Amino acid sequence: MTSSLGGVLLLGSGYLLLMFACALAVERGWIPSRITHHPAVYTLALGVYASAWAIYGSLELASQVGYGYLAYYLGVAGAFLLAPVLLLPIQRMTHTYQLSSLADLFAFRFRSRWIGTLITVVSLLAVLPLLALQVQTMGDAIHRMTGAGSPALLALAFCALIALFAILFGARHTRLNARHDTLLATIATGSLIKLGAMLALGAIALFGIFDGPADLQAWLNGPGLARQAAVAHLDPGQWRTLLLLFFAAAFLMPHMFHMTFAETLSRRSLLQASWSLPLYLLLMALPVPLILWGAQRVGAEGMGPDAAYLAFELSEAWWVDALAFIAGLAATSGTLTIIALALSGMVLNHLVLVAHPPAHQPDLYRWLRWLRQALIAAVVFGGWLFYRTIGVHHDLITLGLASFVGMAQCLPGMLAVLYWPGANRKGMVTGLLIGVLIWLLGLWLPLITTFPTLVVIPPGLEALQGKPTWYIVTLVALSANILAFILVSLVTRTSEGERAAAEACSVDAVIRPKRLPLMASNGEDFKRHLADALGTEVAEREVNRALTALNLSPLDGRPYALRRLRDRIQANISGLMGPSVAQDIVDRFLPYQRDGRVATEDIHFVESRLEAYRSRLTGLARELDGLRRYHRRTLTQLPIGLCAFGDDDELLMWNDALAELTGIDGASVIGARRNSLPAPWAELLGRILAEEHSHLYKEPVELAKGQRYLTLHKAVLNGGEEERGGTVILVEDHSEMKWLEDELVHAARLASIGQLAAGVAHEIGNPITGISSLAQNLRYDTDDPALLETAEQIQQLTDRVSRIVGSLVGFAHGGRHVHGTTFAPVALHRVTEEALHLIHLARSGQDVTYRNLCPPDLTVEGDAQRLVQVLVNLLNNARDASPDGGEIVIAAEPDGQGVSLTVTDEGQGIDAQVRDHLFEPFTTTKAPGEGTGLGLPLVYSIIAEHYGQIHIDSPPPGRERGTRIRLWLPTTREDGEDPDEPDSDR
Repeated sequence: MTSSLGGVLLLGSGYLLLMFACALAVERGWIPSRITHHPAVYTLALGVYASAWAIYGSLELASQVGYGYLAYYLGVAGAFLLAPVLLLPIQRMTHTYQLSSLADLFAFRFRSRWIGTLITVVSLLAVLPLLALQVQTMGDAIHRMTGAGSPALLALAFCALIALFAILFGARHTRLNARHDTLLATIATGSLIKLGAMLALGAIALFGIFDGPADLQAWLNGPGLARQAAVAHLDPGQWRTLLLLFFAAAFLMPHMFHMTFAETLSRRSLLQASWSLPLYLLLMALPVPLILWGAQRVGAEGMGPDAAYLAFELSEAWWVDALAFIAGLAATSGTLTIIALALSGMVLNHLVLVAHPPAHQPDLYRWLRWLRQALIAAVVFGGWLFYRTIGVHHDLITLGLASFVGMAQCLPGMLAVLYWPGANRKGMVTGLLIGVLIWLLGLWLPLITTFPTLVVIPPGLEALQGKPTWYIVTLVALSANILAFILVSLVTRTSEGERAAAEACSVDAVIRPKRLPLMASNGEDFKRHLADALGTEVAEREVNRALTALNLSPLDGRPYALRRLRDRIQANISGLMGPSVAQDIVDRFLPYQRDGRVATEDIHFVESRLEAYRSRLTGLARELDGLRRYHRRTLTQLPIGLCAFGDDDELLMWNDALAELTGIDGASVIGARRNSLPAPWAELLGRILAEEHSHLYKEPVELAKGQRYLTLHKAVLNGGEEERGGTVILVEDHSEMKWLEDELVHAARLASIGQLAAGVAHEIGNPITGISSLAQNLRYDTDDPALLETAEQIQQLTDRVSRIVGSLVGFAHGGRHVHGTTFAPVALHRVTEEALHLIHLARSGQDVTYRNLCPPDLTVEGDAQRLVQVLVNLLNNARDASPDGGEIVIAAEPDGQGVSLTVTDEGQGIDAQVRDHLFEPFTTTKAPGEGTGLGLPLVYSIIAEHYGQIHIDSPPPGRERGTRIRLWLPTTREDGEDPDEPDSDR
């Protein structure tokens, strides 16, 4: 049945409008993201592989070689079944380095922009026949339905709509590797439609033409037997070669590479597609023989190219032809769209930008978008033009095989990217050029000229005589390609850049970047450097995007952080303009400081990559990684501070204990230079690194917690050719030991002085008593005023000496923790009031205000009288130090298992040199004759007797002058046992 041209136009336009509506629904969010991001959508989008070849070309191939048509489906199924060892490593590389095409991958691996250009040219030449095949099937289908003599203009209109769709929903993002959810959902919808149409056509053939499977089998055993016997079957060599071609097409064809790697959701999505895509293609393949047999049953004599359109012969009903047309249009539109997107990116990155670098563009993003959109239209129009000038003269098999054989020439290079780190660019280019030349002369040139096929069968392969041309060209081209690739790579030198890229691309690679400083000093400096290449606005956006992704500050100047930032910016620019241009820009505007330095391996980055990669390790590698992680955890959780420096003075490790001691998070300083560490660590670590000896003992260091005493040990690691050098430093906090030693020394000093004081007091006491008695008798023996005055002065002086002797006796007997002493609860407020009362009885002539802020209900265990003596001494000292009109504050508050009591004055403070000796006898800050220097030692002894502690803050924190005496006393005490020690920072 012949349909009208308007009806076909309406049918095709309706389908394309449906695709636009689907895209709009996704754009507006009418379809939930859980559906658009579902792995099944990605699998259906990969169904773009089922191009017009799957709808029409498979019928033509099945009519000629029977079940050989299955090679088209089994080849891609084999590729996806090998996803864990074949596709996942490619996905890892493309995601890590933001590579969006085969040309990007080859340019990155072989470190040459010209390799990217060569792959782009080869891809263009190989894909043009496939593009022409899509357009040709569309034109022929229109001709079959309408009988129009020249459907080319209508095919051109459909191509224009497809190009518009690709521009609207595939080229709005500047980045080539941006995920297009709208496009994926639309392609997935098209895949469902073509699958449904093909299954419907198969059902029409099975149940409309035949009466079911039994009738079909009867026909195959009867009238159809002769037809099946006439089909030429592929020999095993041709069958395997076809499988190889379609296997390579599954991930080398630009549209399949783009869909498989640039648009993939995740590793999980690709693994799920490894079984779901073969299932989809199996369903697509099932109707092909049914349609062929059904058409033969109704008497259709489709032979050669006509066999491709046997679906239109199944019935006279217009809707059957419509199904066949829609299936072809769905396959054609999806393939044209993705090929246009993929090829436009390749041409932009490796032809246009290489010839015309994007320097000094006022709006770089807009310029790149316009270029991509123009290239998309050019690719689609190029496919239509190739169809009109060349494709119309050839059948679908010829066009398809010419395309698949051309792309297969990239297969040796791809396998080398994955599995052969020793391959180099010279070998790859040599092999590719030889293979492509044989392909051009054998298959491509005969497409565009009337020249006969130029294929020379090499000696030893005479068995190929008489075989199909495509088979001969495939074997000869691939053999020559592989042989030249291997030989040239073995005899030529591989550059250092290629070796580094090979390690990054290898399946078992753990990337080991080199540790060198950069010319730029921080993220803001990056923006200034890149502004010359990208423009100020684009440079700022790209640097900020990389900083956000790495969670770095723009002012972070650590060499390690700057290297990571440089790598991320290069990857981002690669997604924008391809790896070749990105590498040129970064190498030129963000260079390393060489200065004759030898680059060492970036150990910290290797560790981070191993952590990310460890889930994929197996066997001995997994065991070694477990051992590495055990040793790393041991060092990280070591209870002693540990840090490690490389030979270049860059910090490589900063463990948890050191982070807790310093208050500096390791992640914020790893990769920094030693001299950029916060004070006092830059100076302290620099001192131990420069020290000839390997130890620094009990160095006083002022930290946020107060003064600490640290001991440092270093071990120098002598590096060799295969061993990394550096220095490991252990940092121990010996503050508690230092304070304990000081306490013991002080206690020993006090004990010896106490013994001396007791002896002096005993020896002086008796003569002083005699002198006092004689002075008193003298007052009764004379009336001479002069003698009486002298006697009075003698009496006063002896009283003073007695008081001093009494203090010595009190000091000598104080601080002894006498067992059996009964302590009772003492209210600090009452004790303080009693001490203040005694202070007020002694008129000093000073106008000083006292404030007692001790809570009435706060009590400690102790001897009230001795605590009053402590407070009297402290208040006397505070009064003497205070200026006229000053204020003395006595306060108390709970502190752990005890009470903290403070006496604060507003005096001038205590000199630091005197402060450390105040608790030693006879140390005083008062003028001669005004103090004995025994008050604070006595206070110290009484507080020690109460199992407390005393500290002096002069000046107190937050003040510029004054002194604060802090006492800590326990609230309870078990007889015969010391209470828990208070915190060391009281």
